[in-house]
Formats: sequence, structure tokens, C-alpha cells
Amino acid sequence: MEAAKFDVVVLGAGAAGMMCAAEAGKRGRRVLLLEHGEQVGRKILISGGGRCNFTNVNAKAENFLSANPHFAKSALARYMPRDFIALVEKHGIAHHEKTLGQLFCDGSARQIVSMLEKECKDAGVETRCVVKIVRVREDSIPRFVVETSEGAIACDAVVVATGGLSIPKMGATAFGYELAREFGHAVLEPRAGLVPLVFAERDREQWCDLTGISAEVVASAKVPASISEKQVLRSAQDDKFKKEDDNKKSKNKVPVFREKLLVTHRGVSGPAVLQVSSYWRPGGEVRFDLAPGREVLGPLLEKNARRDAASLLAVLRGILPARMAERWVQIHAVERKADWTNAGIARMEQELHAWTLKPAGTEGFAKAEVTVGGVDTAELDARTMESKRVKGLYFIGEVVDVTGWLGGYNFQWAWASAVAAGAVA
Repeated sequence: MEAAKFDVVVLGAGAAGMMCAAEAGKRGRRVLLLEHGEQVGRKILISGGGRCNFTNVNAKAENFLSANPHFAKSALARYMPRDFIALVEKHGIAHHEKTLGQLFCDGSARQIVSMLEKECKDAGVETRCVVKIVRVREDSIPRFVVETSEGAIACDAVVVATGGLSIPKMGATAFGYELAREFGHAVLEPRAGLVPLVFAERDREQWCDLTGISAEVVASAKVPASISEKQVLRSAQDDKFKKEDDNKKSKNKVPVFREKLLVTHRGVSGPAVLQVSSYWRPGGEVRFDLAPGREVLGPLLEKNARRDAASLLAVLRGILPARMAERWVQIHAVERKADWTNAGIARMEQELHAWTLKPAGTEGFAKAEVTVGGVDTAELDARTMESKRVKGLYFIGEVVDVTGWLGGYNFQWAWASAVAAGAVA
């Protein structure tokens, strides 16, 4: 049986895949969009609490992690947040900005999926769901044959938009990485990003009965000295990042994030923790400033001031939730038999601004919002997302070693990388 023929076959009908298919279709290319699940855009539908945090107005290359911190610059500069906002507004989708430049639909994430479906339909894209990709192989003319559960498809270009390993219950698989390796591409080890951290047993016993308590913190991650500069997935803003004083020799720099921390039954979560989790590596530490920008224990240093656990608790209740303040005093003042001298109070102040923990691990891909790592960008063209090894083969979105911060950045990378490939595939 002769293979069906298309100009472009896009593998994966998520955010990046749908956007790329529409862009290629607008150029008059005959495009087939394949999805192994039962519906398109499944991760879009659950994003942003069901309202889809579809971009961030502040998105720049420095908000992304990658072994090549400059790779994302080209695509992000040529398709910016304002471009996607214009598309959203063209479709009449009402939206609003939350904190830190995050944009959400006023209504439902379904509006974004419907918008992309319409863009694909108007561009003449053929979409097929519940199609398993068996194999992709090179041919002569056309250049590729995609073998599927519904038969073979011949095409000139293949775009891999199969995503990462995060949220396997939504159908995430390692297919994109396996295909990349089959075509000779290196893949940086995928790991869970934007994910809650799990405490070791001792820390869990001390803190996890406070489940549900939250506090605003400044969070950072310390990279183990054993992790080399090349192993650390860095971002283009490295020169602006805070460097931990006791980690100078490693040259590993990480950003700091001022957001909420949430205590869970197994460790910590919340936006601040999710942000630093992408930088954290096993054996490393995380650090939280529980009173950012404030000197807390000054009242204890005043003339004739009481210096005891009760007075410490009184001042801590002004900055921390009551139960967390009580626990902090119990651990740092009562159990450790606090030193109430000026020097001892200064040390307690310092500890309050540098609560340091060594997590036992993360909640894994099941709870991760993104995958850190992926197809090595050294082997991709930054302008087009085309493989430098195999002409006509493209990788876009989460499958690539480009991972954004929390807050709409990963969607912006999906749109930008998709447009870059769709303009030429």
C-alpha cells in the first residue's frame, strides 16, 4: 500500500505542535498533525488552574534554563508575548494579568485550545488523534516515512513536538527523546522541574504536621560542588544571579525567587519552591529567607528588652504564621538552648534569613509541571529549530533542552519555537 503524502508531519498536538502546524499550513504547506491521545491540547486544558497561564509579558531568554543559555534568544526575540497576545485578542478571548506578568484567560483554558484548533483548521491542517507512531525513518523523495498505527505517511519534514516526561497521566512519554537518539542526537538527562520538594525524615517530622501553612520567602538553591559547570542547566542571566558565598569555587550561580512557600505533608511546595526545584540537584540544598528585607530581632537588642523564648515568639508572630513561628522558636530557641547574648541573637537573625534544608528528593514527574533537560540544543539551529544532523527534522517545545520559569514562560517557549519551525518546515 502506497504511503499517504504530506509536506509536513507534526508529532504531538500540544501547545507547540498545534501552533507549528498552523504556521506551516498558512504557508500553503500540506500539514498532518498527529496525536497519540484522544484529544488535542490536554496539558493546556489543565494549566493555570483551568484558565491557562498562556504567556508572561516579561518573558526573555534569562527566564529559561538550558545547557546553552543563549539558544532561546533567537526564537523568543522573533515571536514575543505581544505577538501571542495579539492572536488571543484576534479571537476575542478576554484575559487578565496576575502577579509578575502572568496572563490568564478570564474564562477557560478551553478557549486557547479552541483558538489553536481554529487556526489549524483555517490553515488547512489535517488533525488525527489516537494515532500511535511506530517509527520515523529517512527515505529519499520524500525525505521521511512516518510509520503509524494507521499506515505509513511520506513527508518532506517532521516536527517533533511530543513534550517531556511531566504529568504521565496526561500521556507523557519518552518518545521524543528516543526518536532524537535514533537520529544521532544527544539528550541531556530529563529530570522533573517546577516540582514540590520532599523532606528527609528528620525535617519531615519537624515541619510536615504544619501542612497548608504558607509564607512569603526568598528562595534559592545551592548546587553541589560535585556538579560541574557543564552539567548545570544555566540561564542567560547568570551574571545577574546571586552566588552563594560558600559556593564560589564551583562557579555555579542560581537565581533567587521571592514568592510563596507552602508546607506539604511530605515537604514544601508553592511558587518559590517550584521555581528553585528546577535548579536543585540531588545532594544539593535549598535556602529560604523567611523575612526578606527585614531585620526581625532588633527589638530583643533594645535596652532592658526581655531575651527569652516568649519575646522571640512575639516578634516572629509579626512575620510568620503563628504555628510556624511557634515551631521555629521550639526548634531554634528551646531545643537548641538559645544563646541570648547579642552575638547569639545575631546568629538567630541570620538563621531566619537562611533556613537551609537538604531535600531527600522531589515529587517526581507525576507532580512536575515541566521537564528539565531534553534534546541537546548544540545540535539544533536556533533560528529554525532544525536538526544540524538531519535536514528536515525539527524539535520544538518541551522536548528541547529549554525550560522556563513558573508563570507562563514555558507556553511562550512553545509558541516561539513552534513559529520558528513552522516558518520554514
